[in-house]
Amino acid sequence: MENKKFYVTTPIYYPSGKFHIGNVYTTILADCIKRYKILRGYDAYMLTGLDEHGQKIQTVAENRGMTPQAYVDEMATNAQKLWHKMELQYDDFIRTTEERHEKAVEKIIEKFLENGDVYKGTYEGWYCMPCETYFTQTQLVDGKCPDCGREVKKMQEESYFFDMKKYQDRLIQLYEERPDFIKPESRRNEIFNNFIKPGLEDLCISRTTFDWGIKMNNDPKHVLYVWVDALTNYITALGYLSEDDTLFKKYWPADFQIVGKDIIRFHGIYWPIFLMALGLELPKQIYSHGFIVMKDGKMSKSKGNVIYPEDLMERYGLDATKYYLLRELSFGQDSTFTPENFVERYNFDLCNDLGNLLNRTIGMMNKYFEGSIPTEFSEKNEPDEAVEEFTIKQCEMVEQCMDDFHISNSLAEIWNLIARTNKYIDETAPWVLAKEESTEKLKSVMYHLAENLRKIAILLTPFMPNTAANMFSQLGLEEENLKTWDSLKSYHVIPNNAKVVEKGEPLFMRKEKEEEIEYIKNAMKK
Repeated sequence: MENKKFYVTTPIYYPSGKFHIGNVYTTILADCIKRYKILRGYDAYMLTGLDEHGQKIQTVAENRGMTPQAYVDEMATNAQKLWHKMELQYDDFIRTTEERHEKAVEKIIEKFLENGDVYKGTYEGWYCMPCETYFTQTQLVDGKCPDCGREVKKMQEESYFFDMKKYQDRLIQLYEERPDFIKPESRRNEIFNNFIKPGLEDLCISRTTFDWGIKMNNDPKHVLYVWVDALTNYITALGYLSEDDTLFKKYWPADFQIVGKDIIRFHGIYWPIFLMALGLELPKQIYSHGFIVMKDGKMSKSKGNVIYPEDLMERYGLDATKYYLLRELSFGQDSTFTPENFVERYNFDLCNDLGNLLNRTIGMMNKYFEGSIPTEFSEKNEPDEAVEEFTIKQCEMVEQCMDDFHISNSLAEIWNLIARTNKYIDETAPWVLAKEESTEKLKSVMYHLAENLRKIAILLTPFMPNTAANMFSQLGLEEENLKTWDSLKSYHVIPNNAKVVEKGEPLFMRKEKEEEIEYIKNAMKK
């Protein structure tokens, strides 16, 4: 297969302490997509990082008796430790305080000035510090920030502005010609109908009331507004406007940029306009995912309803934690986290459906064929061809879902295959075939079970790589050609004399429901 490139990005995170499960979802999603693309033969590159400038960070650092730089250094170390613990395969971790970023942003502003895209004026409006966003009076909701609901402050200061109106017609044309530029469609329609069509306001891009940020070379008392600084990380990390722009030439434009629904407006309006002003290609697609919320609303320490990934990973393992998050958030929709639902997914999906399927198969291989996978048989059962046809179709459906970035649906289709394979055991009743000494039919059943498990392991690799590796190992399938995505298209590929383990460790250990629910509830109160 031709080796193609694929560039996937997450938004750069605000360094505000520990990340809860909602914070880490975006990076888990990007990691899953990158792993899938690698399986498909792509040269995939993933970017994540931290957004480290702004008044909010300066204020937090001062309240902690730290310099802003010391504070963000500590947060960056914590973030990278967590990503390492979660085994996320990012290729670069960009920090907006890095020299490589700051120098490129200074050059970007110079380009804007040269093009006549930026002018000096006076800004007066309502400012939300947590969101670092200005709003007009009409955009406020009950006099508060429309995004986070917090109090806003009336601000007036000398500022530089970006002439957004200059690019409005081009932005409208983009949305009309590329209806899939923003996904899902509901987010695209919201941005287009509520913000673009009514007319764009020029964007304030500098502040003078604080100094923690990138200063404008032509007017050093002005510090760049966070969104100009933050959004450009996707190209500065690749070396745009640097001495070595090899990565930029190779990977830009981005193929898939993932953001939360709270910042899709900035990515759907400011970001393409900045790129237009720079004369650069636009990303192929920007995807806005929903939030993981609790029964009583957003996660909040004051509510005592925050759940951190470390608490789930320590108790249930990394793959179980990733599985739950990737399965629960449907395309573009919010999902409600409950301890009860998490424990049910763990016990039923992972322990009962997947774990028991592998354990039963391994046990029967050892009992009936001394641990070998029979690959030659002269007689089939009636359900064999049906399960083959179903399996091949399911693999195709998973591939289609993944190509459309419907990650939750992909897992649902994999579990349909797991359920069908479990049903196949009941249909063929290997224990009856063994008693009847129907050896050839029994060989066929055992082979089909092994082959389905091999395919399931491949399909699970982007989502649960450690679980998939464990399955391959227990099935005695270590050859790399048996783990490729292309091998899903063929059914009879397991070589002769493959030996399963004598008795494998369960993939997941079933847990007592009420005890686990109590554990998660206590973890949420920390």
